[in-house]
Amino acid sequence: MGSTHLPIVGLNASTTPSLSTIRPVNSAGAAFQPSAPSRTSKKKSRRVQSLRDGGDGGVSDPNQSIRQGLAGIIDLPKEGTSAPEVDISHGSEEPRGSYQMNGILNEAHNGRHASLSKVVEFCMALGGKTPIHSVLVANNGMAAAKFMRSVRTWANETFGSEKAIQLIAMATPEDMRINAEHIRIADQFVEVPGGTNNNNYANVQLIVEIAVRTGVSAVWPGWGHASENPELPDALNANGIVFLGPPSSSMNALGDKVGSALIAQAAGVPTLPWSGSQVEIPLEVCLDSIPADMYRKACVSTTEEALASCQMIGYPAMIKASWGGGGKGIRKVNNDDDVRALFKQVQGEVPGSPIFIMRLASQSRHLEVQLLCDQYGNVAALHSRDCSVQRRHQKIIEEGPVTVAPRETVKELEQAARRLAKAVGYVGAATVEYLYSMETGEYYFLELNPRLQVEHPVTEWIAEVNLPAAQVAVGMGIPLWQVPEIRRFYGMDNGGGYDIWRKTAALATPFNFDEVDSQWPKGHCVAVRITSEDPDDGFKPTGGKVKEISFKSKPNVWAYFSVKSGGGIHEFADSQFGHVFAYGVSRAAAITNMSLALKEIQIRGEIHSNVDYTVDLLNASDFKENRIHTGWLDNRIAMRVQAERPPWYISVVGGALYKTITSNTDTVSEYVSYLVKGQIPPKHISLVHSTVSLNIEESKYTIETIRSGQGSYRLRMNGSVIEANVQTLCDGGLLMQVILSCFSTCP
Repeated sequence: MGSTHLPIVGLNASTTPSLSTIRPVNSAGAAFQPSAPSRTSKKKSRRVQSLRDGGDGGVSDPNQSIRQGLAGIIDLPKEGTSAPEVDISHGSEEPRGSYQMNGILNEAHNGRHASLSKVVEFCMALGGKTPIHSVLVANNGMAAAKFMRSVRTWANETFGSEKAIQLIAMATPEDMRINAEHIRIADQFVEVPGGTNNNNYANVQLIVEIAVRTGVSAVWPGWGHASENPELPDALNANGIVFLGPPSSSMNALGDKVGSALIAQAAGVPTLPWSGSQVEIPLEVCLDSIPADMYRKACVSTTEEALASCQMIGYPAMIKASWGGGGKGIRKVNNDDDVRALFKQVQGEVPGSPIFIMRLASQSRHLEVQLLCDQYGNVAALHSRDCSVQRRHQKIIEEGPVTVAPRETVKELEQAARRLAKAVGYVGAATVEYLYSMETGEYYFLELNPRLQVEHPVTEWIAEVNLPAAQVAVGMGIPLWQVPEIRRFYGMDNGGGYDIWRKTAALATPFNFDEVDSQWPKGHCVAVRITSEDPDDGFKPTGGKVKEISFKSKPNVWAYFSVKSGGGIHEFADSQFGHVFAYGVSRAAAITNMSLALKEIQIRGEIHSNVDYTVDLLNASDFKENRIHTGWLDNRIAMRVQAERPPWYISVVGGALYKTITSNTDTVSEYVSYLVKGQIPPKHISLVHSTVSLNIEESKYTIETIRSGQGSYRLRMNGSVIEANVQTLCDGGLLMQVILSCFSTCP
């Protein structure tokens, strides 16, 4: 069943957005008229003021955290009474077959009331404080689709209904135009302005106003967009809404690259030589607030300061913007001339960001540790990942666990990451990234990402922990030692899937995360990001319609996509639209499984993809023998190493047949028009013979085509003849069989 549409009108992208009438739509598509539509005034301040302090949608008793999560959804029992029978009805005037919950029109179905009661029981039994019944997913694309599917799976296993936790999506006009997957998966969606993300998914005030008006229990920020903006958790907390991420204090401390490096130094985590290496701050001081003068000492603000820092640190070095990310605000410099040429570029890419210099660790690996932290100071390190295959600092292939370093070193990475998170009181999912020298065996802190990362399913496979679901559990205030999957991860009794949570609640005892050790994963997982980039054109992003995406999951291979057949990639979408994961008993087995899976993917449409190019990377001897480093892929690109391609004549024959067949329609129409008028068609109009010209990679081909029968063709060029058979597919595509090869083209 598709999403319920919750349009919000009156949003102005050029000013601070405000919400107007929310018009629920029933399953038949008819809009219910609200009895008393209201408007909220536009806010001029940057921070969103509390919208739940009285007025429409206000919380009657906001003093208790449990009531903040349940206000307007259920009636809480008095102290000393049993768990409530949840009553979410709002009178007899509600349209038949539906009910209203804090402004959200939800589908009424058998078991919904029972599911709400189970959520409360689950939260209370496992020591939580704030049951979460609904989540606004403040993201789109891959992030939104993955979160929704993970929560659906967890809710079904835990509460017996995949709809136990309602999921509300945000949808731009561009997302709806391409039939974005996250809109289809969600229970409801809210229309938001289109264009760049400052109008929608990165707009803190808009997100908070939607969360308040729809009455959700929590907001999940995903990755990118507003996920690392400390104003978002503060604004949500002011309105009694749970933020499924870290508090703003931790985000401020570690989300800033300069600040996180200073804190890492103070916490005893090794760092590369950088412009702040000589800055020493006591840990307790920098956790509260890094003194401004000390922060400035770690940065460079002019080209001259950058030159002096690079000369002190030594070349090669990196000029980095503290607020940069995704390949922006970072440049490699090999000498003074590079610094003079590139420093201003870094400043321009991330305006206003502090700039710092860090020594480049040549021939290094990018290793990282997945953390999960609860609200009580418990920190779990959920194994490690290796993300060394990068293009311009963008990850392409991820894998886990780390195999290039000794297990003792990997454990050191995990413990250092745990120390850092505990030092800042971190809550939620985080990733601590390191650079590892294969020559010396030394490792250095790179940064902490205060959010869930794109590659987190690698950890889910080797650690057997549903991370988005764990984020929801942490948001409810459940201690990590009560989470069944975490108990199993550490080998505790009563551990396992969430389906045994009642047994866990009754018998589980706390344990000290500093004194226990997890089991080393038994297998290996490799992940590949599927992007709409053209490897033959400098990985230039492409967009347009997607006619077909065909992928078949297997027991050891799994994938998810943000678009489906008939959808597309719009101009504001991220270039990544798919992620494939392959498991094996060893690294070699996982690579083999991944290579086979990618070869079986079919993507037809107006976009290019990196699939064939990545297959070539997986089969490269350096990758198979684990001799890669963070600059390996960029070196291959610089040497113009291209993926293996089909024979050149396949492109020529396929193009000639496609042009011939698509032009036949016009030829037939013209031919018939003469017959209808009782005239003999001119000799130059032929339904049998035609000549086609093609320009492929700066070469021109002229092919004579002869239609020898229904779907049968003969092609001639340079004295050679090829026979071909063509069939039209139901979607308008063409299935061509040439010689002994069979392939299809997009209409």
